[in-house]
This record gives sequence, structure tokens and C-alpha cells, in this order.
Amino acid sequence: MLGRLWGLFSKDLAIDLGTANTVVYLRGSGIVLREPSVVAVYQNGGSVRQVLAVGDEAKRMLGRTPGGIQAIRPLKEGVIADFEVTRAMLRYFIHRVHNRHRLVRPRMVICIPSGITPVEKRAVREAAESAGAREVFLMDEPLAAAIGSGLPITEPSGSMIVDIGGGTTEVAVISLAGIVHAQSVRVGGDKFDDSIVQHIRRKFNMLVGERTAEQIKITIGNAYPNGAVHKMEVKGRDLVSGIPRTFVISSDEVREAMADPLAAIVGAVRTTLEHTPPELAGDIAERGIVLAGGGALMKNLDALLREETGLPVTITEDPLSAVALGSGRVLDDMDLLRRTALAL
Repeated sequence: MLGRLWGLFSKDLAIDLGTANTVVYLRGSGIVLREPSVVAVYQNGGSVRQVLAVGDEAKRMLGRTPGGIQAIRPLKEGVIADFEVTRAMLRYFIHRVHNRHRLVRPRMVICIPSGITPVEKRAVREAAESAGAREVFLMDEPLAAAIGSGLPITEPSGSMIVDIGGGTTEVAVISLAGIVHAQSVRVGGDKFDDSIVQHIRRKFNMLVGERTAEQIKITIGNAYPNGAVHKMEVKGRDLVSGIPRTFVISSDEVREAMADPLAAIVGAVRTTLEHTPPELAGDIAERGIVLAGGGALMKNLDALLREETGLPVTITEDPLSAVALGSGRVLDDMDLLRRTALAL
């Protein structure tokens, strides 16, 4: 009886709980929230932490907070690194999409990397339950991305999806609503940013923050040379003098900085192809590889994978929303939900 009462006040949610961003799909309304997975907390010496801001407002505080205030990214490499802060973030997002009603206990589908451990899965489930979910389903991110990209996952044919998020890259071959083979590597947008920070430190003897590195990646980053070289003026702190100054970095240097994480993604794609049954490999040769996730927006990444594999490579129509859209669609199809998600 109480569960039915909660259901009257709650609409089912599908959540792409990402390292960089959280996207929430509300059943009957579509995507209603897309905000950074960042929480600003205040801690004054003791163990109790007070949440000050979540999402966009908290991200603006990254690298700019005074003592006692921390801007925390509670998920690292696709998994929960800070349980308490993740729970607070989920509770905030749930109440926000339900117009801050307190009497809400939605059913939730949460997307997770395919390679995480049972302990990490249990942490996601417990965080969602303690944040207010009445029932939790976990769904592999590559399956959700494939559904959101419009791939025919229920057919007896092979589809290949590469979902590049902030913390992980998921590569999977899917057939008959199941994953035939998958590779999950803990490389994504954050690793690109960190590689740029480290390269600038080594080559220019300058220190830049993660937000600056992300801006460099977005503005002039590219995965494959196309003849044009772009340059960007960057502000940072000189590691020798300690004085802020400006320097110029080129797109070729950014590509050099990102060489290792790019090689890890290419390696995961190759390994997955090597483990694909011949019949499904033929389908992939015809249909090609589909890219999803924020990392799919990296300039010329599709050209790099096309060069390395010799296969057609396309970017899904809305790569940033593919996982949330896919998990949201299964909320309307209970049969597909039972086939693709695990109720806990």
C-alpha cells in the first residue's frame, strides 16, 4: 500500500550517473536535467560535511574554494569514490526533477560501466536506495548507449558501440539484447585533461588547472592530423617563478599530449574486434562502429578509428544523451527492461 502511495507522487527515472556529468531522464518527459557530477561541501574540522551546492554551481567552484570548502567529484573512473557525497548528489537531483517534493520514491534505472566489480555495483545500488529509490535496476552503459543510438540490439545481428565518457570507455559488441563481448577501460575525458596538464607541466614548466585543460581539449584538441594546425593562448602559473603568465599551445602538441589515452581506446576497440565471433564480425564490417558519449565529440576521433580498423565509423546523433535516452526508453518497455537490466 505504501509503495503504491509513493508511486502516485513519483515518476520513474533513468540516470546516467557519469564521472563528469549526470543526466536524468524522467518518464513521460524525456531528459530533464544535465549537470556536472560535482558537489561543494563545507567541513569545519569535524567529520560532518554540509552540502553547499550541486551541479553547475558547484563546478564553478572547482579550484576556487577557500579553506573549509571543497568542490568534490564523487565519482572517479565511472565508480563511486565518495559514497556520502554521491548519495547527497542523487537525492538533490531526484528532488529537483520532482519539483522538490519530499514524498517521492521513484523506480530508477542507473547506468554503470560494464567492467565494474560486484562491490562497486552494490555501492551504486545502496546510494540510490538511500537517496530515495523504491526499486533499482542497473544497466550496462554500452547497452543503454546502443539503445539510445537507435541500434537494433534485439535482432540476431552484431552491433558495435564505443561509449567514451568522463571516466571510462566502454566498447561492446551487442546481439539479441545482450553483450557478446565488452572491454571497459578506465580512460575517458578526465584522462585526456590530465594528460594535457602533465604535458604542459613537462614542456612549458607551467601549471594549469583541470578546467583550463578541458577548455584546451574542447577548443583545439584533435585525435588525428588533418593538415590544419590551430593555436590557443593559455594562462597558467610559472612553476619556476610562481608568477602567472601566458603561453601558446598548438593542436599538434595537444594531440601529442593525448597520445596514450587515445592508444588505450584504440587498443580496446581492437581487442573487442578480435574476440567477436566471425558471423557478428561480418555484421560489424557492414554496419560499422558507432561512437557515443562526450568523448565522441573529440575532433577527428572517428577518423582515427577508421584509419586503425578499416571499418566505417559514425557518431550517433546526440552522443551526450545516448546513455540517458537508451535507459529512459527501457522504462516504457518492461520486457526490454527485464532483458537488459538487473533488478537488485
